[in-house]
Amino acid sequence: MIPLLEIKDLTITFDSEKNSVPALKNVNLKVNRGEITAVVGESGSGKSVTAMSVLRLLQSPPARYVSGQILLSQNKEAPIDLLTQSPETIRLIRGNRIAMIFQEPMTSLNPVLSCGKQVMEAILVHNNIDSKTARERVLRLFEKVRLPEPSVIFKKYPHQLSGGQKQRVMIAMAMSCSPDLLIADEPTTALDVTVQKSILALIKELQHENKMGVIFITHDLGLVQEIADSIVVMYKGEVVESGDAKKILTAPGHPYTQALLACRPAGKRKDERLPVVSDFLKEHANVQPELKTKTLREKVKPIISDKPLVLVENISVAYKSNGLIRKKKHIAVDDVSFEIFPGETLGLVGESGSGKTSLGRALVGLTPIHSGRILFDGRDSSMFNKKQWKEIRQEVQIVFQDPYASLNPRMTAGNAIAEPLVVHDPALNSAARKSQVLDLLDKVNMGAGYFNRYPHQFSGGQRQRIGIARALILEPEFIVFDESVSALDVSVQAQVLNMLRDLKEELQFTALFISHDLSVVHYVSDRILVMHQGKIIETGTADEIFLNPKEEYTQKLVSAVPGNPFKASFK
Repeated sequence: MIPLLEIKDLTITFDSEKNSVPALKNVNLKVNRGEITAVVGESGSGKSVTAMSVLRLLQSPPARYVSGQILLSQNKEAPIDLLTQSPETIRLIRGNRIAMIFQEPMTSLNPVLSCGKQVMEAILVHNNIDSKTARERVLRLFEKVRLPEPSVIFKKYPHQLSGGQKQRVMIAMAMSCSPDLLIADEPTTALDVTVQKSILALIKELQHENKMGVIFITHDLGLVQEIADSIVVMYKGEVVESGDAKKILTAPGHPYTQALLACRPAGKRKDERLPVVSDFLKEHANVQPELKTKTLREKVKPIISDKPLVLVENISVAYKSNGLIRKKKHIAVDDVSFEIFPGETLGLVGESGSGKTSLGRALVGLTPIHSGRILFDGRDSSMFNKKQWKEIRQEVQIVFQDPYASLNPRMTAGNAIAEPLVVHDPALNSAARKSQVLDLLDKVNMGAGYFNRYPHQFSGGQRQRIGIARALILEPEFIVFDESVSALDVSVQAQVLNMLRDLKEELQFTALFISHDLSVVHYVSDRILVMHQGKIIETGTADEIFLNPKEEYTQKLVSAVPGNPFKASFK
């Protein structure tokens, strides 16, 4: 069988005046018609560079194709090498024979055009049809990707849609010209597990229906176990393992592949550390090292005391929006009550829009509450004035979901971490502040050499460590972690989760851990709250919620966790 796409010995470098950095080294990859090939690896492994190369989207310079071929099969004709084609030929292929779904739909969609017009534009470029026919095709596509009320979505702008809906618009655009090959570059990163599951099912369905080849790029091996026919594992720009998906998932041969499978929290015991890539990849080692785990507690259980540190009583959070006719009120948090005990990690799980972030922000005073009250160690936060809130900031901190957006790009990592000390302990001299920052950088597994670097010089995992260090610098009693590991590679996520467990054991802080991923919440939490449409619908110990959920909604969340060995019971 002649493959639909074949990459042969592809080597790419990124050149500058000073040096040349290798991005891909002799990469070989095949995609057959009617099959899904998953390309798996961490950030920086070369996955996206490979995908962008197929469509010649890499800017040259600095990108330079050193050697290799990218062969696209032709009907009854010899395959063509995409690297040797003219820009005009490549433009005819893009979106027509080869389509791409990008990782972040909000940055891929035009914010000043309605969703319908953007998909129409792709259709009109490659087809000799009128606007009315193109509009009808768009509506059929929206219906096929199961967007609600296609005629309404057609007129809406990207910012008016949820993340899952925006991704479905991108899929409709990619499918608009019935491509032979679809490239999906991390299309479900940071989406809810239930939305992620539906997007995967949709891609599989469209692939089967149109008999097209698919390159599915992801950092999570567990994610593709139900859809991939073959898997290509990349590490530092090279293919380290490839072959049949079932064989690789059940008997991975390369230590790096073994590490990617092992570091996911789904199915892990709560009393052991998550393995990380360095546990498997030992330089100059002739055999794979035995994985060592560190027991944190003999038995993980809730820390229940007579007096909670945080007591939430019947709070509601409402937002007002300006409609065309009258102001509308949206209830984000609806009459919620719970408590968090000293030393406990309370997990809060639910889909986007469930009210998790609004609740977390309300606890730290970033979002006003509409009714009810929140007590910190017996003090009612609704009665605090500005001075009292400033004082309590030393005891209550938050780690945000996007560390890049929450860090000042003009401030070095060291100064960002030290800033809370400048505000809350102005008598402390600069030498003492720097000493505390360096000590904390060491605690979050970053050295003194990172002190003077800026946010753009760090990876996502490193930026998240800086955010955590900034939250810990004042030694708070209570920290809210708002989706703080959701967009990280599974291997980096494992490192951060291990670090949080170590820091919690050492510093004994209390935490609310917010996430849409039940496997992560189960691993780090003592108890779990399940939130749906602004209400708490189920509570229990971490094992009770993850292993024996009572509510249908919770069962749906558990069953949607990729690689969860327990999910079969809840289908």
